[in-house]
Formats: sequence, structure tokens, C-alpha cells
Amino acid sequence: MARKLGSAVAVTVLVLGVGLLPAQEATHATRPLVCVYRDGEHATYHMTASNKDVHRDLHYEADVASTVKKNSNGIYVEDFEWTALVTNQQPTPIPKGSDAIHQLLSRDPAFALSVPDLSKVPPMLIGPITDLLTFYVDLQLTVRDSKLSKAGDHFLFEYGKPASWADGAAVCVGEDSLDFDVSLVAIDAAKGIATTVVKHVPPSKPQIRKLADWTAVAVADTPNNWIQVVKLGPDSYLGQVGKETFEVRLETRLADGHLVSATLENFVDVLERTSKSQDLSNPGEGTRYRIVRKIELRETVAPTPPGK
Repeated sequence: MARKLGSAVAVTVLVLGVGLLPAQEATHATRPLVCVYRDGEHATYHMTASNKDVHRDLHYEADVASTVKKNSNGIYVEDFEWTALVTNQQPTPIPKGSDAIHQLLSRDPAFALSVPDLSKVPPMLIGPITDLLTFYVDLQLTVRDSKLSKAGDHFLFEYGKPASWADGAAVCVGEDSLDFDVSLVAIDAAKGIATTVVKHVPPSKPQIRKLADWTAVAVADTPNNWIQVVKLGPDSYLGQVGKETFEVRLETRLADGHLVSATLENFVDVLERTSKSQDLSNPGEGTRYRIVRKIELRETVAPTPPGK
């Protein structure tokens, strides 16, 4: 499982489709962060990732291609198709052709992003899919309400609602609760690139599920905002709780907001205990450690103009 014993998905089911200037009308002459789409535009990306903790040292690479189109509501979306996956230097088969795994995303806040049905996704693709979704959650935030107009501008989006990555099989419970600290850190007019940083931080009152009493005791210096319960076997569960943070750096084109590259650093300070019950009562001895995940996404082929 890409998420088993791993870190959470910072996926906010964004209810952000308000306050944005018309996406197809804005230009970088008035704002450095815009959302402009061109029907039929294509792009390809390469993702590399590492996921390390006391249980594993996982590395993967994935390729994904996108095509811009309008959905049934007239909103521009990017239809991503996952085309290749390599796990710990070994090619990993994924569905192709008519069975290929697609993912609809959009930088436009009018499009409601959501976690796909992970139970129908090949396990080793869960990580790449949810990490790409995280990038698009943050891309929507950067253009929300036109709050970032010059380098140094900043706002805090207090969200906190729990997001789940439980698959109903191995991961019985998987939730995090996060706020978003968003900054426009640089504008490079010569290169036509804007750089934004989105920090995913624990809210003052996280809203993750409450299980056994021990999961409510702070593992680090803030209230716990991350919890996971993994089923190991019959009457055998692994409970994990702790503090999670992300830092996402996005490079987008000034001309249209197209994503050029993105990086993500994700840390979870974890307390882990086994239990015979899914509610994590009567746990065993605790183990503390840190999960460290690093993701990089880079465009591999410049987007093709429509009609070519």
C-alpha cells in the first residue's frame, strides 16, 4: 500500500468556487497568479518520490499526461492519464488502454476537487494520485480571491476539516486536519514564472477522529492532527497518531498559471502502538519515529498548442 504506514493525504474537498475573477479573463498584467486554460492543450510530467520511516524505504517514479477539456458543467479540467510507474527501480504494471487510470483535476476553484475512490486504484498508484491531487488543491488556493498580487503577499486559510485516505481494506482509518499558510515568494518576469509556497499546518483545534484516549495525547508540540489505523490481520491493528506538516513549492507560468514544477516535503512525528481492536483500546508499548516524504513533479514536454 502506498499509504500503509505512510503519510496522509492533504486533500481538502475544496468548497472554494467563490470569489475568483473569471479564470479565462485574467492576465498577469493585473495579477501574477492566474488560471487560463486552452482547450486541447497537452502536457506531460514526471514524478519522483521517496517515503522513509522505520518500516520502509520506498522510492518511486511515475509518468502522467494531461489533456485540457471542458466538463459537463463547462469548466475547464485537465484529464490526467497515468502512463508508467517504477517502484524501487522495478517497473510496476498499471492498467493501459481503455482500462488506464484517469484523474480529473483543475486549477480553477470552480471545479470541486475530491479524493477518488481509492479502493479501485492499484495500490502503488495511490501515492502518486493523492500527491498530484495535493498539488492541485494548493494551486486552487493560490488563485483564490486574488489575495496574492506581489512577492511577499501572504494569507492563512483556516480549514481544519478532516480529509480521509482510508481504503476500507488495509487502512481502516486515515485522517488528517490542516490549515493552509499561502505565500507568493517570488515573481521572475524574465523567465515568466511565479513561485508560491503553501504550508500545510496543524489547526489550533484539529478535527481528526477520536479513538482511544492515548491518541489524544500530543505527540509533538501541537495537538495531534494525523491518525491512521492499519489492519495487520485478524484481531491485529496498528494505531498511529501524531503531528503532520507539509511544505509545497509551486512554479507556475505568469501567462496562464500552467504548472511547470512542484515539490512537496511532508513530515509526520508518529506514536505507534498495536491493538487487538480497531478502536485501539488496550494498546501495546509505544514506538516513536518520523515519516519523511519528498515528492518532485516536473514538466517533461512543453505543452502543445491546441490543434497541433
